[in-house]
Amino acid sequence: MATKRIVVAEDDAAVSYTLSRYLRSLQYDVVEVASCHGIKELFRTSCPDAAILDYSLPDGNALEILPLLKQSHPSVPIILLTGNGTIELAVQAIKEGADQFLTKPVQLSAIAVLLDRMLQNQRVQQKQMAQKIREGRELTNPFLGNSPAIRELQEQVERIQRSQCPLLITGETGTGKGVLARWIHAHSLRAEEPFVDLNCAGFGRELLETELFGHEAGAFTGAVQRKVGLLEVAQGGTAFLDEIGDMDIQVQPKLLKILEERRFRRLGDVRERQLDIRLIAASHQDLGQLVQEKKFRSDLYFRVSTVVLRMPSLRERMEDIPVLARFFFRRAALEIGRPNLKLTAPLEEKLAGYRWPGNVRELKNAMERAALLATGDAVRIHDLHLEFDGRAVQPGAEEGGGELHTLSEMEDIHIRRMLAAEKGNIARAAVRLGIARSSLYNKIKVYGIDCLNRPTGDATRAGQVSSPPPAVNAPSSPQGHTPATVLQ
Repeated sequence: MATKRIVVAEDDAAVSYTLSRYLRSLQYDVVEVASCHGIKELFRTSCPDAAILDYSLPDGNALEILPLLKQSHPSVPIILLTGNGTIELAVQAIKEGADQFLTKPVQLSAIAVLLDRMLQNQRVQQKQMAQKIREGRELTNPFLGNSPAIRELQEQVERIQRSQCPLLITGETGTGKGVLARWIHAHSLRAEEPFVDLNCAGFGRELLETELFGHEAGAFTGAVQRKVGLLEVAQGGTAFLDEIGDMDIQVQPKLLKILEERRFRRLGDVRERQLDIRLIAASHQDLGQLVQEKKFRSDLYFRVSTVVLRMPSLRERMEDIPVLARFFFRRAALEIGRPNLKLTAPLEEKLAGYRWPGNVRELKNAMERAALLATGDAVRIHDLHLEFDGRAVQPGAEEGGGELHTLSEMEDIHIRRMLAAEKGNIARAAVRLGIARSSLYNKIKVYGIDCLNRPTGDATRAGQVSSPPPAVNAPSSPQGHTPATVLQ
Protein backbone atom coordinates (compact mmCIF):
# COMPACT_ATOMS: atom_id res chain seq x y z
CA MET A 1 0.00 0.00 0.00
CA ALA A 2 1.14 3.60 -0.55
CA THR A 3 3.02 5.35 2.26
CA LYS A 4 0.93 8.03 3.98
CA ARG A 5 2.26 11.55 3.58
CA ILE A 6 2.19 13.75 6.72
CA VAL A 7 2.88 17.51 6.86
CA VAL A 8 4.58 18.83 10.00
CA ALA A 9 4.39 22.65 10.36
CA GLU A 10 6.59 23.75 13.29
CA ASP A 11 8.99 26.74 13.51
CA ASP A 12 10.95 25.26 16.42
CA ALA A 13 13.67 23.25 14.65
CA ALA A 14 14.23 20.89 17.59
CA VAL A 15 10.52 20.07 17.97
CA SER A 16 10.13 19.64 14.22
CA TYR A 17 13.13 17.30 14.05
CA THR A 18 11.98 15.16 16.98
CA LEU A 19 8.40 14.81 15.74
CA SER A 20 9.39 14.16 12.12
CA ARG A 21 11.99 11.58 13.07
CA TYR A 22 9.45 9.75 15.23
CA LEU A 23 6.83 9.71 12.46
CA ARG A 24 9.36 8.46 9.94
CA SER A 25 10.16 5.60 12.30
CA LEU A 26 6.47 4.66 11.95
CA GLN A 27 6.92 4.46 8.14
CA TYR A 28 5.23 7.79 7.35
CA ASP A 29 6.48 10.06 4.57
CA VAL A 30 7.02 13.38 6.40
CA VAL A 31 7.27 16.85 4.84
CA GLU A 32 8.48 19.68 7.10
CA VAL A 33 7.51 23.36 6.71
CA ALA A 34 8.05 26.30 9.09
CA SER A 35 5.51 28.98 8.11
CA CYS A 36 1.87 29.62 7.15
CA HIS A 37 3.06 30.49 3.64
CA GLY A 38 4.86 27.15 3.40
CA ILE A 39 1.73 25.24 4.44
CA LYS A 40 -0.48 27.05 1.95
CA GLU A 41 2.02 26.49 -0.86
CA LEU A 42 2.32 22.80 -0.04
CA PHE A 43 -1.47 22.32 0.03
CA ARG A 44 -1.68 24.22 -3.27
CA THR A 45 0.80 21.98 -5.09
CA SER A 46 0.21 18.57 -3.46
CA CYS A 47 -2.31 16.55 -1.47
CA PRO A 48 -1.05 15.24 1.90
CA ASP A 49 -2.86 12.55 3.86
CA ALA A 50 -2.76 14.47 7.18
CA ALA A 51 -1.21 17.57 8.77
CA ILE A 52 0.16 18.48 12.21
CA LEU A 53 0.26 22.29 12.68
CA ASP A 54 1.71 24.41 15.45
CA TYR A 55 -0.65 27.22 16.42
CA SER A 56 1.99 29.98 16.39
CA LEU A 57 4.13 30.39 13.28
CA PRO A 58 6.44 33.27 12.24
CA ASP A 59 4.03 34.76 9.69
CA GLY A 60 0.72 34.12 11.44
CA ASN A 61 -1.26 31.49 13.32
CA ALA A 62 -2.83 28.26 12.15
CA LEU A 63 -6.41 29.46 12.80
CA GLU A 64 -6.00 32.03 10.03
CA ILE A 65 -5.29 29.40 7.39
CA LEU A 66 -7.40 26.46 8.64
CA PRO A 67 -10.53 27.49 6.65
CA LEU A 68 -8.45 27.77 3.47
CA LEU A 69 -6.84 24.36 3.99
CA LYS A 70 -10.19 22.69 4.72
CA GLN A 71 -11.81 24.32 1.72
CA SER A 72 -9.19 22.95 -0.65
CA HIS A 73 -8.80 19.55 1.07
CA PRO A 74 -11.85 18.82 3.25
CA SER A 75 -10.92 15.15 3.75
CA VAL A 76 -7.38 15.81 5.09
CA PRO A 77 -7.35 15.47 8.92
CA ILE A 78 -5.51 18.23 10.82
CA ILE A 79 -4.03 18.15 14.35
CA LEU A 80 -3.41 21.55 15.94
CA LEU A 81 -0.69 21.91 18.63
CA THR A 82 -0.33 24.86 21.01
CA GLY A 83 1.71 25.74 24.08
CA ASN A 84 -1.03 27.85 25.68
CA GLY A 85 -4.30 26.03 25.31
CA THR A 86 -7.61 27.39 26.53
CA ILE A 87 -11.15 26.12 26.19
CA GLU A 88 -12.06 29.11 24.01
CA LEU A 89 -9.10 28.49 21.68
CA ALA A 90 -9.93 24.79 21.44
CA VAL A 91 -13.56 25.55 20.53
CA GLN A 92 -12.48 28.06 17.90
CA ALA A 93 -9.93 25.65 16.42
CA ILE A 94 -12.50 22.86 16.05
CA LYS A 95 -14.96 25.35 14.58
CA GLU A 96 -12.42 26.47 11.97
CA GLY A 97 -11.76 22.88 10.87
CA ALA A 98 -9.16 21.27 13.15
CA ASP A 99 -9.89 17.60 13.77
CA GLN A 100 -7.88 17.45 17.02
CA PHE A 101 -6.55 20.12 19.41
CA LEU A 102 -3.60 19.22 21.72
CA THR A 103 -1.77 21.27 24.33
CA LYS A 104 1.99 20.91 24.70
CA PRO A 105 3.74 19.04 26.12
CA VAL A 106 2.22 16.03 24.43
CA GLN A 107 3.51 12.49 24.23
CA LEU A 108 4.64 11.34 20.79
CA SER A 109 2.76 8.07 21.26
CA ALA A 110 -0.48 10.05 21.79
CA ILE A 111 0.04 11.84 18.47
CA ALA A 112 0.70 8.51 16.77
CA VAL A 113 -2.54 7.02 18.13
CA LEU A 114 -4.59 10.05 17.01
CA LEU A 115 -2.95 10.07 13.59
CA ASP A 116 -3.62 6.38 13.05
CA ARG A 117 -7.26 6.78 14.13
CA MET A 118 -7.84 9.77 11.83
CA LEU A 119 -6.29 8.02 8.83
CA GLN A 120 -8.47 4.98 9.50
CA ASN A 121 -11.56 7.22 9.54
CA GLN A 122 -10.36 8.74 6.28
CA ARG A 123 -10.23 5.29 4.69
CA VAL A 124 -13.74 4.52 5.96
CA GLN A 125 -15.04 7.67 4.29
CA GLN A 126 -13.39 6.70 1.01
CA LYS A 127 -14.99 3.27 1.20
CA GLN A 128 -18.38 4.81 1.84
CA MET A 129 -18.00 6.89 -1.32
CA ALA A 130 -17.68 3.63 -3.26
CA GLN A 131 -20.46 1.85 -1.36
CA LYS A 132 -23.19 2.83 -3.82
CA ILE A 133 -21.25 1.17 -6.61
CA ARG A 134 -20.99 -2.10 -4.70
CA GLU A 135 -24.49 -2.17 -3.20
CA GLY A 136 -26.86 -4.78 -4.54
CA ARG A 137 -24.21 -6.67 -6.46
CA GLU A 138 -24.22 -10.38 -5.85
CA LEU A 139 -20.87 -12.05 -6.30
CA THR A 140 -21.44 -14.73 -8.95
CA ASN A 141 -19.01 -17.60 -9.34
CA PRO A 142 -17.51 -17.20 -12.84
CA PHE A 143 -16.37 -20.84 -12.86
CA LEU A 144 -19.79 -22.55 -12.83
CA GLY A 145 -19.62 -25.73 -14.88
CA ASN A 146 -17.17 -28.54 -15.49
CA SER A 147 -15.99 -27.99 -19.04
CA PRO A 148 -12.24 -28.17 -19.78
CA ALA A 149 -12.30 -24.52 -20.90
CA ILE A 150 -13.68 -23.19 -17.61
CA ARG A 151 -11.49 -25.49 -15.50
CA GLU A 152 -8.38 -24.23 -17.33
CA LEU A 153 -9.44 -20.63 -16.70
CA GLN A 154 -9.95 -21.34 -13.00
CA GLU A 155 -6.47 -22.85 -12.72
CA GLN A 156 -4.95 -19.77 -14.35
CA VAL A 157 -6.78 -17.44 -11.96
CA GLU A 158 -5.74 -19.45 -8.91
CA ARG A 159 -2.08 -19.14 -9.94
CA ILE A 160 -2.20 -15.32 -10.06
CA GLN A 161 -4.78 -14.77 -7.32
CA ARG A 162 -2.35 -13.20 -4.81
CA SER A 163 -0.61 -11.07 -7.43
CA GLN A 164 -1.03 -7.28 -7.69
CA CYS A 165 -0.08 -7.04 -11.38
CA PRO A 166 -2.43 -5.56 -14.01
CA LEU A 167 -4.78 -8.04 -15.71
CA LEU A 168 -6.38 -8.05 -19.14
CA ILE A 169 -9.55 -10.12 -19.59
CA THR A 170 -10.52 -10.89 -23.18
CA GLY A 171 -13.53 -12.64 -24.64
CA GLU A 172 -16.72 -12.09 -26.59
CA THR A 173 -19.44 -9.75 -25.38
CA GLY A 174 -21.57 -11.34 -22.66
CA THR A 175 -19.09 -14.02 -21.58
CA GLY A 176 -18.79 -12.64 -18.04
CA LYS A 177 -15.59 -10.58 -18.07
CA GLY A 178 -16.99 -8.19 -15.46
CA VAL A 179 -18.09 -11.09 -13.25
CA LEU A 180 -14.58 -12.52 -13.37
CA ALA A 181 -13.00 -9.15 -12.53
CA ARG A 182 -15.29 -8.74 -9.51
CA TRP A 183 -14.52 -12.29 -8.33
CA ILE A 184 -10.76 -11.72 -8.62
CA HIS A 185 -11.02 -8.54 -6.54
CA ALA A 186 -13.15 -10.25 -3.88
CA HIS A 187 -10.50 -12.97 -3.48
CA SER A 188 -7.46 -10.70 -3.59
CA LEU A 189 -5.43 -8.91 -0.92
CA ARG A 190 -7.53 -5.81 -1.68
CA ALA A 191 -10.87 -7.47 -1.02
CA GLU A 192 -11.76 -5.04 1.81
CA GLU A 193 -11.04 -2.00 -0.36
CA PRO A 194 -13.26 -0.41 -3.06
CA PHE A 195 -14.03 -2.05 -6.41
CA VAL A 196 -14.89 0.56 -9.05
CA ASP A 197 -15.79 -0.19 -12.66
CA LEU A 198 -16.21 2.00 -15.73
CA ASN A 199 -17.22 1.10 -19.27
CA CYS A 200 -14.88 3.12 -21.51
CA ALA A 201 -17.14 2.63 -24.53
CA GLY A 202 -19.82 4.86 -23.06
CA PHE A 203 -17.84 8.13 -22.96
CA GLY A 204 -16.24 10.69 -25.25
CA ARG A 205 -12.76 12.00 -24.46
CA GLU A 206 -13.70 14.94 -22.20
CA LEU A 207 -16.29 13.03 -20.20
CA LEU A 208 -14.03 9.99 -19.86
CA GLU A 209 -11.22 12.14 -18.45
CA THR A 210 -13.40 13.70 -15.78
CA GLU A 211 -14.93 10.32 -14.87
CA LEU A 212 -11.48 8.76 -14.48
CA PHE A 213 -9.45 11.60 -12.97
CA GLY A 214 -12.06 13.99 -11.55
CA HIS A 215 -11.96 17.78 -11.87
CA GLU A 216 -11.78 20.94 -9.83
CA ALA A 217 -14.49 23.59 -9.77
CA GLY A 218 -14.04 25.89 -12.77
CA ALA A 219 -11.81 23.46 -14.66
CA PHE A 220 -14.08 23.85 -17.70
CA THR A 221 -17.44 25.30 -18.62
CA GLY A 222 -20.10 23.64 -16.49
CA ALA A 223 -17.71 22.41 -13.79
CA VAL A 224 -19.49 24.21 -10.95
CA GLN A 225 -18.10 21.99 -8.19
CA ARG A 226 -15.26 19.58 -7.49
CA LYS A 227 -15.71 16.00 -8.69
CA VAL A 228 -13.72 13.05 -7.38
CA GLY A 229 -12.66 10.67 -10.16
CA LEU A 230 -13.34 6.95 -10.09
CA LEU A 231 -9.63 6.13 -9.92
CA GLU A 232 -9.35 8.20 -6.75
CA VAL A 233 -12.40 6.49 -5.28
CA ALA A 234 -10.71 3.13 -5.95
CA GLN A 235 -7.72 4.16 -3.78
CA GLY A 236 -6.27 1.02 -2.22
CA GLY A 237 -8.63 -1.22 -4.18
CA THR A 238 -9.31 -2.30 -7.75
CA ALA A 239 -10.26 -0.25 -10.82
CA PHE A 240 -11.97 -2.26 -13.58
CA LEU A 241 -11.94 -0.60 -17.01
CA ASP A 242 -14.33 -2.48 -19.27
CA GLU A 243 -13.96 -2.20 -23.06
CA ILE A 244 -10.60 -0.46 -22.72
CA GLY A 245 -10.13 -0.93 -26.47
CA ASP A 246 -12.69 1.86 -26.98
CA MET A 247 -10.74 4.34 -24.82
CA ASP A 248 -9.95 7.56 -26.67
CA ILE A 249 -6.37 7.58 -27.98
CA GLN A 250 -5.72 10.95 -26.26
CA VAL A 251 -6.70 9.59 -22.83
CA GLN A 252 -4.49 6.51 -23.10
CA PRO A 253 -1.12 8.23 -22.31
CA LYS A 254 -2.61 9.72 -19.13
CA LEU A 255 -3.67 6.28 -17.96
CA LEU A 256 -0.22 4.92 -18.80
CA LYS A 257 1.42 7.65 -16.69
CA ILE A 258 -0.76 6.67 -13.72
CA LEU A 259 0.16 3.00 -14.05
CA GLU A 260 3.87 3.77 -14.27
CA GLU A 261 4.23 6.59 -11.72
CA ARG A 262 1.21 5.94 -9.47
CA ARG A 263 0.37 9.65 -9.46
CA PHE A 264 -2.32 11.73 -11.15
CA ARG A 265 -3.89 15.18 -11.29
CA ARG A 266 -7.52 16.14 -11.35
CA LEU A 267 -8.49 18.28 -14.35
CA GLY A 268 -7.85 21.92 -13.54
CA ASP A 269 -5.59 21.10 -10.57
CA VAL A 270 -1.81 21.52 -10.20
CA ARG A 271 -1.50 19.12 -7.26
CA GLU A 272 -0.29 15.61 -7.87
CA ARG A 273 -1.98 12.91 -5.81
CA GLN A 274 -0.61 9.50 -5.03
CA LEU A 275 -2.63 6.57 -6.28
CA ASP A 276 -2.47 2.95 -5.19
CA ILE A 277 -4.81 0.75 -7.25
CA ARG A 278 -4.81 -2.60 -9.00
CA LEU A 279 -5.98 -2.27 -12.62
CA ILE A 280 -8.07 -4.90 -14.36
CA ALA A 281 -8.97 -4.15 -17.98
CA ALA A 282 -11.29 -6.01 -20.33
CA SER A 283 -12.07 -5.93 -24.03
CA HIS A 284 -13.99 -7.99 -26.57
CA GLN A 285 -11.69 -6.59 -29.28
CA ASP A 286 -8.23 -7.82 -30.27
CA LEU A 287 -6.01 -5.14 -28.70
CA GLY A 288 -3.01 -6.41 -30.63
CA GLN A 289 -4.86 -5.73 -33.88
CA LEU A 290 -5.89 -2.29 -32.60
CA VAL A 291 -2.21 -1.56 -31.91
CA GLN A 292 -1.36 -2.42 -35.52
CA GLU A 293 -4.17 -0.13 -36.69
CA LYS A 294 -2.78 2.71 -34.53
CA LYS A 295 -6.01 2.82 -32.50
CA PHE A 296 -4.39 1.66 -29.26
CA ARG A 297 -1.00 2.58 -27.85
CA SER A 298 1.49 -0.28 -27.83
CA ASP A 299 3.11 0.86 -24.55
CA LEU A 300 -0.28 0.88 -22.78
CA TYR A 301 -1.12 -2.50 -24.29
CA PHE A 302 2.06 -4.07 -22.93
CA ARG A 303 1.43 -2.44 -19.53
CA VAL A 304 -2.17 -3.66 -19.07
CA SER A 305 -1.55 -7.13 -20.49
CA THR A 306 0.98 -8.37 -17.94
CA VAL A 307 -1.36 -11.34 -17.47
CA VAL A 308 -4.07 -12.14 -20.04
CA LEU A 309 -7.14 -14.21 -19.13
CA ARG A 310 -9.59 -15.30 -21.80
CA MET A 311 -13.26 -15.92 -21.01
CA PRO A 312 -14.51 -18.76 -23.26
CA SER A 313 -17.76 -18.35 -25.17
CA LEU A 314 -20.71 -20.62 -24.42
CA ARG A 315 -20.07 -22.37 -27.74
CA GLU A 316 -16.78 -23.58 -26.26
CA ARG A 317 -18.41 -24.90 -23.09
CA MET A 318 -21.76 -26.30 -24.22
CA GLU A 319 -21.76 -28.88 -21.44
CA ASP A 320 -21.94 -26.06 -18.87
CA ILE A 321 -25.22 -24.63 -20.25
CA PRO A 322 -27.60 -26.78 -18.11
CA VAL A 323 -25.64 -25.92 -14.95
CA LEU A 324 -25.70 -22.20 -15.73
CA ALA A 325 -29.36 -22.28 -16.77
CA ARG A 326 -30.45 -23.95 -13.54
CA PHE A 327 -28.41 -21.49 -11.47
CA PHE A 328 -29.83 -18.37 -13.13
CA PHE A 329 -33.35 -19.77 -13.23
CA ARG A 330 -33.34 -20.78 -9.56
CA ARG A 331 -32.13 -17.36 -8.53
CA ALA A 332 -34.72 -15.58 -10.69
CA ALA A 333 -37.56 -17.79 -9.39
CA LEU A 334 -36.61 -17.09 -5.78
CA GLU A 335 -36.41 -13.34 -6.41
CA ILE A 336 -39.98 -13.21 -7.75
CA GLY A 337 -41.33 -15.49 -5.02
CA ARG A 338 -41.96 -18.58 -7.18
CA PRO A 339 -39.60 -21.21 -5.68
CA ASN A 340 -41.63 -24.14 -7.11
CA LEU A 341 -40.87 -23.20 -10.72
CA LYS A 342 -38.73 -25.74 -12.55
CA LEU A 343 -37.20 -26.32 -15.97
CA THR A 344 -38.49 -29.29 -17.96
CA ALA A 345 -36.11 -31.91 -19.32
CA PRO A 346 -37.03 -31.19 -22.99
CA LEU A 347 -36.32 -27.51 -22.34
CA GLU A 348 -32.88 -28.19 -20.85
CA GLU A 349 -32.07 -30.33 -23.88
CA LYS A 350 -33.08 -27.47 -26.20
CA LEU A 351 -31.04 -24.97 -24.20
CA ALA A 352 -27.93 -27.15 -24.47
CA GLY A 353 -28.25 -27.23 -28.27
CA TYR A 354 -28.81 -23.48 -28.76
CA ARG A 355 -25.74 -21.49 -29.86
CA TRP A 356 -26.34 -18.47 -27.56
CA PRO A 357 -24.81 -15.64 -29.62
CA GLY A 358 -25.14 -13.37 -26.55
CA ASN A 359 -23.27 -15.92 -24.40
CA VAL A 360 -23.84 -16.12 -20.62
CA ARG A 361 -25.59 -12.76 -20.48
CA GLU A 362 -28.18 -13.90 -23.03
CA LEU A 363 -28.71 -17.14 -21.13
CA LYS A 364 -29.17 -15.25 -17.85
CA ASN A 365 -31.70 -12.86 -19.43
CA ALA A 366 -33.58 -15.79 -21.00
CA MET A 367 -33.87 -17.57 -17.65
CA GLU A 368 -35.14 -14.45 -15.92
CA ARG A 369 -37.67 -13.89 -18.69
CA ALA A 370 -38.81 -17.51 -18.55
CA ALA A 371 -39.38 -17.28 -14.79
CA LEU A 372 -41.46 -14.15 -15.23
CA LEU A 373 -43.58 -15.39 -18.14
CA ALA A 374 -44.20 -18.97 -17.02
CA THR A 375 -47.92 -19.60 -16.47
CA GLY A 376 -47.55 -22.88 -14.59
CA ASP A 377 -45.03 -24.56 -12.34
CA ALA A 378 -42.97 -25.86 -15.27
CA VAL A 379 -41.31 -23.58 -17.84
CA ARG A 380 -41.80 -24.60 -21.44
CA ILE A 381 -39.85 -23.72 -24.56
CA HIS A 382 -42.20 -20.97 -25.76
CA ASP A 383 -41.73 -19.08 -22.48
CA LEU A 384 -38.17 -18.25 -23.53
CA HIS A 385 -39.12 -16.18 -26.61
CA LEU A 386 -36.08 -17.55 -28.46
CA GLU A 387 -35.65 -18.89 -31.99
CA PHE A 388 -34.67 -22.56 -32.15
CA ASP A 389 -33.66 -23.82 -35.60
CA GLY A 390 -34.50 -20.44 -37.11
CA ARG A 391 -38.15 -20.38 -35.94
CA ALA A 392 -39.92 -18.88 -32.98
CA VAL A 393 -41.58 -21.48 -30.78
CA GLN A 394 -45.38 -21.31 -30.63
CA PRO A 395 -47.29 -22.52 -27.53
CA GLY A 396 -47.85 -26.25 -27.81
CA ALA A 397 -45.12 -26.78 -30.40
CA GLU A 398 -42.74 -28.53 -28.00
CA GLU A 399 -45.40 -31.11 -27.25
CA GLY A 400 -45.75 -31.89 -30.94
CA GLY A 401 -48.99 -29.98 -31.56
CA GLY A 402 -49.81 -26.51 -32.87
CA GLU A 403 -48.56 -24.59 -35.86
CA LEU A 404 -45.16 -22.88 -36.02
CA HIS A 405 -45.25 -19.16 -36.84
CA THR A 406 -42.70 -16.61 -37.97
CA LEU A 407 -41.54 -13.87 -35.59
CA SER A 408 -43.79 -11.34 -37.35
CA GLU A 409 -46.78 -13.64 -36.95
CA MET A 410 -45.97 -14.16 -33.30
CA GLU A 411 -45.74 -10.40 -32.78
CA ASP A 412 -49.08 -9.90 -34.53
CA ILE A 413 -50.71 -12.54 -32.32
CA HIS A 414 -49.20 -11.15 -29.11
CA ILE A 415 -50.26 -7.56 -29.87
CA ARG A 416 -53.83 -8.68 -30.57
CA ARG A 417 -53.90 -10.60 -27.28
CA MET A 418 -52.69 -7.55 -25.31
CA LEU A 419 -55.22 -5.28 -27.03
CA ALA A 420 -57.97 -7.78 -26.32
CA ALA A 421 -56.93 -7.98 -22.67
CA GLU A 422 -57.05 -4.17 -22.39
CA LYS A 423 -60.35 -3.90 -24.32
CA GLY A 424 -58.74 -1.89 -27.11
CA ASN A 425 -57.06 0.69 -24.83
CA ILE A 426 -53.87 1.44 -26.76
CA ALA A 427 -52.15 3.33 -23.92
CA ARG A 428 -52.52 0.46 -21.46
CA ALA A 429 -51.62 -2.14 -24.08
CA ALA A 430 -48.43 -0.21 -24.95
CA VAL A 431 -47.41 -0.24 -21.27
CA ARG A 432 -47.95 -4.00 -21.03
CA LEU A 433 -46.02 -4.58 -24.26
CA GLY A 434 -43.17 -2.34 -23.05
CA ILE A 435 -43.16 -0.12 -26.15
CA ALA A 436 -44.04 3.50 -26.91
CA ARG A 437 -47.63 4.29 -27.85
CA SER A 438 -46.46 5.63 -31.26
CA SER A 439 -44.69 2.31 -31.93
CA LEU A 440 -47.85 0.41 -31.11
CA TYR A 441 -49.88 2.60 -33.50
CA ASN A 442 -47.38 1.78 -36.27
CA LYS A 443 -47.61 -1.95 -35.60
CA ILE A 444 -51.41 -1.80 -35.56
CA LYS A 445 -51.26 -0.19 -38.99
CA VAL A 446 -48.70 -2.72 -40.31
CA TYR A 447 -50.71 -5.74 -39.15
CA GLY A 448 -54.09 -4.25 -40.07
CA ILE A 449 -55.51 -4.59 -36.57
CA ASP A 450 -58.95 -3.03 -36.16
CA CYS A 451 -58.86 -2.34 -32.43
CA LEU A 452 -60.61 1.00 -32.26
CA ASN A 453 -64.05 -0.08 -33.41
CA ARG A 454 -63.87 -3.70 -32.28
CA PRO A 455 -61.55 -3.88 -29.28
CA THR A 456 -61.79 -7.62 -28.77
CA GLY A 457 -63.29 -8.87 -32.01
CA ASP A 458 -60.09 -9.65 -33.84
CA ALA A 459 -58.51 -11.33 -30.87
CA THR A 460 -59.84 -14.67 -32.08
CA ARG A 461 -57.11 -14.98 -34.66
CA ALA A 462 -54.89 -18.10 -34.53
CA GLY A 463 -52.89 -18.33 -31.36
CA GLN A 464 -55.47 -16.78 -29.04
CA VAL A 465 -55.57 -18.08 -25.49
CA SER A 466 -58.33 -17.66 -22.95
CA SER A 467 -56.19 -15.70 -20.48
CA PRO A 468 -53.09 -13.83 -21.66
CA PRO A 469 -49.89 -14.22 -19.66
CA PRO A 470 -48.57 -11.22 -17.75
CA ALA A 471 -46.54 -8.87 -19.93
CA VAL A 472 -42.95 -8.08 -19.12
CA ASN A 473 -40.67 -5.51 -20.65
CA ALA A 474 -37.75 -7.84 -21.23
CA PRO A 475 -35.20 -6.88 -23.90
CA SER A 476 -34.29 -9.57 -26.37
CA SER A 477 -30.66 -8.55 -26.65
CA PRO A 478 -28.08 -8.34 -23.88
CA GLN A 479 -27.34 -4.91 -22.56
CA GLY A 480 -23.90 -3.49 -21.94
CA HIS A 481 -22.56 -2.41 -18.64
CA THR A 482 -23.48 1.05 -17.58
CA PRO A 483 -21.12 3.22 -16.20
CA ALA A 484 -21.92 3.03 -13.35
CA THR A 485 -22.67 6.45 -11.36
CA VAL A 486 -20.63 7.89 -8.00
CA LEU A 487 -22.35 10.22 -5.36
CA GLN A 488 -20.28 13.34 -4.01
